[in-house]
Amino acid sequence: MAARRSNLLFFATVLALLAPLLALDIENLERLKANLHEIINLHSDEPHADENRENMHQGRANDPQQIQHRSFPKDCSEIPAGNPSGIYVIQPTGLHPIVVYCEMNATDGGWTVIQRNQQSTEITWAESWSTYKYGFGNVHTEYWLGTEYIHQISKQKVYQVRFVILDATNNTKFADYNLFSLEDESHGYRLRLGSYSGLAGDAMTTNSASTVHDNMKFSAKDLDQDTYSGNCASSYGGGWWYSACYSVRLNVKGSITWGSLCNGNCKASAILIKPASYC
Repeated sequence: MAARRSNLLFFATVLALLAPLLALDIENLERLKANLHEIINLHSDEPHADENRENMHQGRANDPQQIQHRSFPKDCSEIPAGNPSGIYVIQPTGLHPIVVYCEMNATDGGWTVIQRNQQSTEITWAESWSTYKYGFGNVHTEYWLGTEYIHQISKQKVYQVRFVILDATNNTKFADYNLFSLEDESHGYRLRLGSYSGLAGDAMTTNSASTVHDNMKFSAKDLDQDTYSGNCASSYGGGWWYSACYSVRLNVKGSITWGSLCNGNCKASAILIKPASYC
C-alpha cells in the first residue's frame, strides 16, 4: 500500500510539473511533429532577450510557473546569442506561440527557418492552400512553416531573406535579398523581394515575365493565382510563387530547382529570414 501511494504521489507530481507545458497553446506543435521536451527555450536557463537583468535569478526558466507565464521571442533573432541551433518556440505579434527551427550559427545567427527540403524527402509537397497556410512536414527534417505565419512574422519588422541551395555537386550556395515580405491572404500572400547578392544566381527577381517569382501571388493545387493559362502548382509540384511557371522550384519532391545552378537536381534547400541590418 505504501508503495502504491508513493507511485501515485510521483505521478501526481509529474502531472503537476507538466501541466503548464501542456497548457501552452503551441499551434503547430503536432503539425510539425515536434515534442515539448526538445524545445530548447522551454528548458533553457537563458533569460529572454527582453527580460531585465535583475530578473535573472528570480527563477529558473524551466520552472513550470515561469514557463506558463514567460514571454517568447517574436522571431529567432531575439534568441540570445550563444544558443544552439534547434527547435524553439516563438510568438509573432498577435499570434499564439508556434515552433520553428532557428539557425543560430550561420552569418551571426538569428535566422528563422521557414522552409527546408531535400532531394530524398518523404513529403509530397502537393498540398492544399489551407495546408500551406498553416504549415506541414517535420521540423527536424523538411517542412513548410506556413504562409500565414510567414506573413505575420514578416510584417513585424523589415526583413531580409537567404535562400540556401545545396547544388548537384554538394556545394552550398546562397542567394540573399535585402528585403523580404509577404502580403496578407486577401492579397494572395504576394511575395516582395529586395536586391540580390550571393553566388547562387538571382533566380527569383531578374527572369522573364514567365519565370519570375518576385511580386507573384502564392499558388497551390486548389487555388491557382499564377499568370499561366493552366495551373503551375498542379502541373509542376507544390505550392509556390509561380508566374508562368518557374525558374525556382523548392517546394517539390525530388526535383528541387534553382535557376541555372541546378535544374531539378539540387540536393537540398532552405529559406531563412531575419530582420534586415543597415549601416
